[in-house]
Parts: sequence; C-alpha cells; structure tokens
Amino acid sequence: MDRTARPLVIVAAFAGSLVVGLVLMLWAFGGIRNVAAPAAIGGPFQLTDQAGQTVTEKSLQGHPTLIFFGFTHCPDVCPTSLFEISEVLRAMGRDADRVNAWFISVDPERDTSEAMKDYLSSFDPHLKGLTGNPDQVAKVIAAYRVYARKVPLKDGDYTMDHTALVYLMDRDGRFVSPFNLKRTPEQAAADLKKYL
Repeated sequence: MDRTARPLVIVAAFAGSLVVGLVLMLWAFGGIRNVAAPAAIGGPFQLTDQAGQTVTEKSLQGHPTLIFFGFTHCPDVCPTSLFEISEVLRAMGRDADRVNAWFISVDPERDTSEAMKDYLSSFDPHLKGLTGNPDQVAKVIAAYRVYARKVPLKDGDYTMDHTALVYLMDRDGRFVSPFNLKRTPEQAAADLKKYL
C-alpha cells in the first residue's frame, strides 16, 4: 500500500467503526431507545473454524461469546484487537475455557481455514477463526450489522474496511453490548466473568 493511500484507508476504517460504535453504545445505554428500536444483532449462520469444524449460532448457547470481525491481511487494527482479547483470556485463567472467542473473517477470498489457523497461532489458543464461502460470510456480516468493504489498492491487491468492534453476546446468544478492551485485562476479565 502506498504512503498516501494507507492513512486514508485507516481513517475510513476508523470513521466507519466509530459511527457503528457510537450507535451501539447509545443503544446499549438507552440513549436511542425512545427514538427507534435498534436492529437485532446476531442470527443464524454456518461457518467453519480453523480446524475444519462447523460452527453455527447454536454454538453460542451456554457460554458468553466475544466476536471480532476482521481479516488476516489486516495491518494493525485486527492484530491489536486480537492481542487485547488474548490478554483478557489469559487474565481469566481457567474460566477462559467457559468463553467463546471468535475471529470471523470478512475476507473469505483469502481467509481459508488454513490461513486462519496460521494467523491465530500467534494469539491465545482459545481464539477460534471462523470463515466460509462468500455467501456464508455475507450472511453473518449482515446478521451482525457489520460494515465490510473491499478497497482496491494501486498494486492490484486490496484491503478491507470493516467494523472494528468486539461484540459481547450472552449465554443465550443475545447481543449485550460492544466489549470494552480499553482497560486492563484484569478489569475486562472481571467484567466478562459476570456473564459466565
């Protein structure tokens, strides 16, 4: 990516995430409840994890779930967020076994199960990478109201603009709120343990 395009892509991704984040935070704290009912977040999907196992919305049942949408060629936001999630899982100790932590690809063209497996080897082993064919990925993106768009680069390659929130789902698979990673891992872990 050339030096002039990269800042624009980063700013665009940040701006898109900021808008989605503000709307979700307003809704979560009751700021827009009287204006309009928010769109439901979540729904049926079928994806494949990095071990080739099928994961569906039923896999949410019984455990709180952290979900982050991104892609393996992401230069900064994705690895930073996955590192922060890994730190929260580490801080949870044995309770991390009772949490789903999913990294869902918005780039099925490049993110095969094998690519997800290689990428996630740098992070906490509780993190599962989920991908699928373009139709399956489009369905889960729509269900979670994720912004994701392919952005061509001058060299013929491409990057992805995408929502950069961590979704917290409860033990019944219902959306709770965006999960705040901008605190100590211990504080975030203590918060997550409330949903066990």
